[in-house]
Amino acid sequence: MRVEVEMLKDDVGEILITEEELRTRVAELGQEISADYQGKDLLMVCILRGAVIFLSDLIRQITIPHEIDFMAVSSYGGTRTESSGIVRILMDLTTSIEGRDVLIVEDIVDTGLTLSYIIDNLQTRHPASLRVCVLLDKRERRQVDVPLDYVGFVIPDRFVVGYGLDYDERYRNLPFVGVLRPELYIE
Repeated sequence: MRVEVEMLKDDVGEILITEEELRTRVAELGQEISADYQGKDLLMVCILRGAVIFLSDLIRQITIPHEIDFMAVSSYGGTRTESSGIVRILMDLTTSIEGRDVLIVEDIVDTGLTLSYIIDNLQTRHPASLRVCVLLDKRERRQVDVPLDYVGFVIPDRFVVGYGLDYDERYRNLPFVGVLRPELYIE
């Protein structure tokens, strides 16, 4: 298994965000969220699959009572690196969010199309509040303006993997965020 992880690391051309930087920023986000939601009925909605590692680390940094639920959406089609712009809910929440303070936890926002769809969909369910926490903000690619309340890192327009982010379901287990070597995904 160790050999396989080392092989995956070899596919990364550059480390953008180190393990230590991730650990530090996630702890800061946990403190901010804990302070902002003190005394509120917090429900954290993790967007699967990419945000699951981020959520796992984040909830351990949150010092107030909260619940979690999961949603899976798909916006990829045609190629494995570009969004189709058509969003489908693959797995919906099991918890009612009506009257709840909801925090969407997402791995990366680039065009904003998927997140905009999720926000619009969840707003129809009448939460008390709806905010967004994103690990990576790729602003250069934004097509739709979406409100981001908590941002881990702003990154350049590079194809990144690791810390939950994948290419073709690989690389999620890398402990850092790195740039995948282009020859591995350009067809």
